Amino acid sequence: MEHLEDILVAPLVSEESWRLQEDNMYTFKVHPEASKSQIKQAVEEIFKVRVVAVRTMNMPGKPRKQRFYQRGRTPRWKKAVVRLAEGNRIDIYQ
Repeated sequence: MEHLEDILVAPLVSEESWRLQEDNMYTFKVHPEASKSQIKQAVEEIFKVRVVAVRTMNMPGKPRKQRFYQRGRTPRWKKAVVRLAEGNRIDIYQ
């Protein structure tokens, strides 16, 4: 990955991610090949905050029907939960 903007794909908005914001944790969909150190560097430089910890999860694709009983799958993806230092905030949902 050449650019830091390619690492963070999108913020994830769900009930769980809203609850995690109270603990200063933010959830992102990230590039499947991104490492924890690359994710940390991207968040720190893009949002100008200090990252304390990064947790990643590989999310499997779900089975889906396609047209007439043909089986298919949604693409797999990677999720990252980033914990920020006290006093730092990201206002990406406003």
